[in-house]
Amino acid sequence: MNFVFISPNFPRTYWHFCAELKNNGANVLGVGDCPYDQLEQELRGSLTEYYKVDSLEDYGSVFRAVAFFSFKYGKIDWLESNNEYWLETDARLRSDFNITTGVKAEEIGGWKRKSEMKKYYALGNIPTARCHRVKDEADTRRFIRQVGYPVIVKPDVGVGAADTYKLESDEDLRKFFAEKPEVPYVCEEFIEGDIYSYDAIADGEGRPLFESSSVFPPSIMDIVLTNGELSYYTLKKVPAQLKALGRRALKSFGVKCRFVHMEFFRLTKARKGLGEVGDFVGLEVNMRPAGGYTPDMMNFAHYTDVYKIWADMVCFGERRLPESGEDCFCIYSSRRDCWTYVHSHEEVMKKYAGAIVMAERMPDALASDMGNQMYTARFNTMQEVHAFVRFITERAAQ
Repeated sequence: MNFVFISPNFPRTYWHFCAELKNNGANVLGVGDCPYDQLEQELRGSLTEYYKVDSLEDYGSVFRAVAFFSFKYGKIDWLESNNEYWLETDARLRSDFNITTGVKAEEIGGWKRKSEMKKYYALGNIPTARCHRVKDEADTRRFIRQVGYPVIVKPDVGVGAADTYKLESDEDLRKFFAEKPEVPYVCEEFIEGDIYSYDAIADGEGRPLFESSSVFPPSIMDIVLTNGELSYYTLKKVPAQLKALGRRALKSFGVKCRFVHMEFFRLTKARKGLGEVGDFVGLEVNMRPAGGYTPDMMNFAHYTDVYKIWADMVCFGERRLPESGEDCFCIYSSRRDCWTYVHSHEEVMKKYAGAIVMAERMPDALASDMGNQMYTARFNTMQEVHAFVRFITERAAQ
């Protein structure tokens, strides 16, 4: 098998995907803009060959890289980045090189545009917030009269909290249109709830080979705007209602042969037409693994290896790693460089030496959402999780 991996060096731990593909006998052919000698040693050892381009934004250069690999190694069987930013590039390359193991250019829109996602939710009979494509101020005001303030406005294509706003009044609406970036936006009714993910690796028939769930703060946007500390955790088990909705979403979105990250609200306030407190409501889908080091958190929580499960799906069409039968909570908690904390890094590492499984600086590209310094640990109870977060994030008097 010839597998082209676009940008295999970001996030850093993605070398595990390449390593497991290599272990399964695949030719792993990397295309990226990072100089070869700056790649992680583990990644270099996992690649059959690497083609450096000046910029991954330059489609012509990336096309020539894939063409070179096709000429040298034969037909490309699979092409993937597992990265939200490059999904459209991946799809375009599959179309141009007739790679049939993933979504192509003409199909990617429904997976990238939030406004298009709504029809797939409807196909799966999954409740979701009412959404409006932003045209002009008057048109948006009419939509707001239907759903009421507050509302959320965000780019139709995008990930994370970038350029996302909560509007609570006509004055906020006028200000938004006065400063609105020149990209398509959607406006959604505001839902009060916690964010739960449904993470899965689907086989060629759309059946989940692996499932997991993590719980996120209600508003990453507020954390970014206030330079707050991000904390979120992976659950021991996927809640039953969420599992049922996630599996329906896999089917309605036509997910096959992919690692996906789907987000749902769990209502903390009943919403007419959507559900009661505790019910799940569709938020958005991301047709790639969860961001940052969340795949590693899944490994820690479930004592498994999602990189191997994914690679076995790619190479053999099945899961070959048995379930461990053991689960725990895995918590991510971060700090900002702009704040001083009560407990030093050394104190954190000493107190939680038996629980911490990762402690790293976050790349600048992820720091605005995820913080500058991260600590990841696993525990058996939520009481321990909450105590850990308090210890990490308690600020000293500024």
